[in-house]
Amino acid sequence: MDSLIAAAARALVLGDPVGALKHVALRADPPALALRGIAMAQLGEHSRARELLRQAGRGFGTHEELARARCVVAEAEIALAMRDLGGSPRTLLAASATLDRGGDRINALHAQVIAVRRLLLLGRLDEAASTLMTLDATSLPPSLRAMAELAAGELALRSLQTAAGRAALARAEAAAERAHVPALLAEITEARAVVERPAARRLQAGHEALLRLEDVEALLASGALVVDACRRSVRLGTSSRPLARRPVLFALARALAEAWPGDVDRDALIARAFGARRPNESHRARLRVEIGRLRALLGPLARIDASTRGFALMPHGGCAVVVLVPPIDGDGASLVALLADGAAWSTSALALALGASQRTIQRALVELEAAGTVRSVHRARAQRWVAAPLAGFTTILLLPAALPVG
Repeated sequence: MDSLIAAAARALVLGDPVGALKHVALRADPPALALRGIAMAQLGEHSRARELLRQAGRGFGTHEELARARCVVAEAEIALAMRDLGGSPRTLLAASATLDRGGDRINALHAQVIAVRRLLLLGRLDEAASTLMTLDATSLPPSLRAMAELAAGELALRSLQTAAGRAALARAEAAAERAHVPALLAEITEARAVVERPAARRLQAGHEALLRLEDVEALLASGALVVDACRRSVRLGTSSRPLARRPVLFALARALAEAWPGDVDRDALIARAFGARRPNESHRARLRVEIGRLRALLGPLARIDASTRGFALMPHGGCAVVVLVPPIDGDGASLVALLADGAAWSTSALALALGASQRTIQRALVELEAAGTVRSVHRARAQRWVAAPLAGFTTILLLPAALPVG
């Protein structure tokens, strides 16, 4: 490694991309192209950075597999920043294995941290946890340890383990301070602030209160029957009944929970679940069918009793009934939550993260754009979607797999 390449590499480790470019900006050999690509990525020029890294990867010979693997890892990190989640993770894992065999353990672990962050974006929390368990964060250099602890903190918070999340983020902040990388420290500071912001609203017997993540964790462990509008499920202790794919049943469950301990008029339930303004016998017959389905689903958790004018929710054991509502409501809430991180997402990445078809996501984005909630940048294949960061509260409970399903 010549002196200019070594100096550029040191500058990049210290988070000084401009200093790195001063050493290699006029060079076109593969090592210089790779370092220029990383520098451009640190400056936010992701498309140009990806192009430079691909050129570098092609320029390295067949005997330089470690250098090519490092380019693959750097390109994967750029894809993560661009929210380009559609590629196969096998390429990154193969590069990690190559680096590990070649003795470059630090970059091999870096590849695994990138894989964990990708899994977190996709809501695949179990896989992310399994990968994190194989990492020994104490042996990592400060910058990489900060990234690993940040991922561990996000995993804990999204699993509603707030004490573990706080501890991981504190370790991440300490490591970032030792690494002297301002951008990383700012990201960790923002993650720590999330814990203190309201994450949901609690509706109970006509009263509303804002809850932080640790309050939500306590509520779910309190023994109350929780109708969760964040994840569209009904929970009692460790038992859960997911209703995300059964919107009519969830609408009925939420209406009954909001009225508890009272009942709900049949016509009001029909309007809530079916959107019918003038109920007729057909609607009433359908309501009986859907109530029967909801009774069967919630049987181990609660009864649904008929009253003179409608139906009432009666939890087993006489426990309280609480409705957990997100800070933002509506069918596009999860989309807005993903876009609120400030990154530009492609339609395909949003569909992959939310487990929906691209067509469904496109229709939802068009509606949100018409409402002024999100906006698109670029056109055709380069089109991306962004939203203004949501100040004052966190959207963790709206992200994919934000709560355990029990």
